[in-house]
Amino acid sequence: MKKLFAIVAVIGAFTFGSIQLAQAQDAPAAEQTEQQAVAPAAETTAVAPVAEEGGIHKELKVKFIEGTASFMSLVAVALVIGLAFCIERIIYLSLAEINTKKFMASIEAALEKGDVEAAKDIARNTRGPVASIYYQGLMRIDQGIDVVEKSVVSYGGVQAGYLEKGCSWITLFIAMAPSLGFLGTVIGMVQAFDKIQQVGDISPTVVAGGMKVALITTIFGLIVALILQVFYNYVLAKIEALTSEMEDSSISLLDMVIKYDLKYKK
Repeated sequence: MKKLFAIVAVIGAFTFGSIQLAQAQDAPAAEQTEQQAVAPAAETTAVAPVAEEGGIHKELKVKFIEGTASFMSLVAVALVIGLAFCIERIIYLSLAEINTKKFMASIEAALEKGDVEAAKDIARNTRGPVASIYYQGLMRIDQGIDVVEKSVVSYGGVQAGYLEKGCSWITLFIAMAPSLGFLGTVIGMVQAFDKIQQVGDISPTVVAGGMKVALITTIFGLIVALILQVFYNYVLAKIEALTSEMEDSSISLLDMVIKYDLKYKK
């Protein structure tokens, strides 16, 4: 967990650094835009193709700055931390996957020879929840099938909890991202009405500018929520696959223990 927060801190620092750099770069660009607005139409036409070369990356950067750093930074932080939890879960679940068929075949071969210690060593030296469940069951193989079944069921629940650890934080940031966007929109609307009150007239320019800045935060908040939702669904799919694998392998373990008892405990 300390490594996770260290990664988040580094990514956050790079994020805020890039935002400040973008603001510094766009300040002279804004002055050039005002000067070009006064220039003749021929010069404006000549500059237009150069502005299009920035692509979607430049457009996103401009919109991010237009949404004001106070709220857009919060949305960016929600994205960074949410992605950090998603990546941590994906790495953990990927490391938990093993070749279950090969593992069960090696355990079954050891039990058929009556070598319980060899089966324990195989389970102990193999990573993943399936191997941990097998090890707990093999530790109690001399106490009867009922004790083995209870230990397998109990430890299976523990391993399922490990697989789902941290998923609640992902759902939190999925909900927070659009909420922060909506909050920025509401505050932007209030600021727009304050400008109207100061001007004393409902000018289309004042209303349109305030409305655009207010809605940008909502757009980015929804985009962040969609990105995190895709990663979250991928994490859930891996958890479901591992859980099904754990249940199937637990049934196979009980069958192995029954065959071992019939063969070596007559």
